Amino acid sequence: MQLRHIGPFAVSPISLGCMNLSHAYGTTPSAEDAERLLLAALDAGVTHFDTAALYGFGANETLVGRVLSPHRQRFMLASKCGLTREAGDGTVAAGRVIDGTPKNIRATCEGSLRRLKTEVIDLYYLHRWDKKVPIEESVGALADLVRAGKIRTIGLSEVSADTLRRAHAEHPITALQTEYSLWTRNPELAVLQACRELGVSFVAFSPLGRGYLAGALPDWAAVEALPEKDIRRPIPRFSAEHFARNLPLLQRYTALAAEAGCTPAQLALAWVLQQGQDVVAIPGTRSVAHLQDDLGAAALRLSDEVLRRAGELVNTATVSGHRYAEQARREVDTEDVEA
Repeated sequence: MQLRHIGPFAVSPISLGCMNLSHAYGTTPSAEDAERLLLAALDAGVTHFDTAALYGFGANETLVGRVLSPHRQRFMLASKCGLTREAGDGTVAAGRVIDGTPKNIRATCEGSLRRLKTEVIDLYYLHRWDKKVPIEESVGALADLVRAGKIRTIGLSEVSADTLRRAHAEHPITALQTEYSLWTRNPELAVLQACRELGVSFVAFSPLGRGYLAGALPDWAAVEALPEKDIRRPIPRFSAEHFARNLPLLQRYTALAAEAGCTPAQLALAWVLQQGQDVVAIPGTRSVAHLQDDLGAAALRLSDEVLRRAGELVNTATVSGHRYAEQARREVDTEDVEA
């Protein structure tokens, strides 16, 4: 794969989001299957692996550390802080809390370093901006970690252009990560432009629309069959009302991919990569076959006409439903196409 850059790091344009090996998408794979997937990605040329302290409440970092630490010099390692496990008290179940205080950032980083079995994390994101803490204070704590040699660069996740500029004034930000795909265009409102003005790389998570653009949910029966704790269940786009409107759109999109001679996932990833050389996509998967399919998008040479048609078919105006449920909408700081 022709490499792209995130700050000083040369990375594969299609890299790997590791979350769903431990978190959010129903039943997690066995340890053996997860290890097989990570090593297959490494052997296929993936040079950027993205995890977080939140994923599996440390389980994902532990997995990545166990499997990939022997190969540490072969890839760029990204993780995140600022979303923390909140212990239950016997009456309330353990959950998560947004905590961007310097104390929590430092403690989370120490735990991440241990679990990842590394002396330094290449790119360390503030997973969510804790709006009770000035962004300058949280970024200042991350800058202290850079100076201490515990992290190399700083990233932000799901923040607005204004917040990015404030953070960058405190300490240079290397990457901004947020959801971006054919069916989620929020970054186009302001963040992509701000990244380019500041020289900040853009990392697109969920570039396959949480499986929708890969054809993983071809009908309502597939949505109804999702496990109870699957992250997609509360998302409005996957509700009965909105999915019924989005399904015909998916069918037309799938037909376009077939016409172009590629899979729906490849078309979606090719579209994301076309948005700029400063954009890197991090799809996630639990299947080696799907991994290979995803990575194949990096070598595609689709016509501008096909990519234009894909963008005109699936976009903010044609997709029904918000990308997040109400609680998650309150937690992020991104510009909102539906605000």
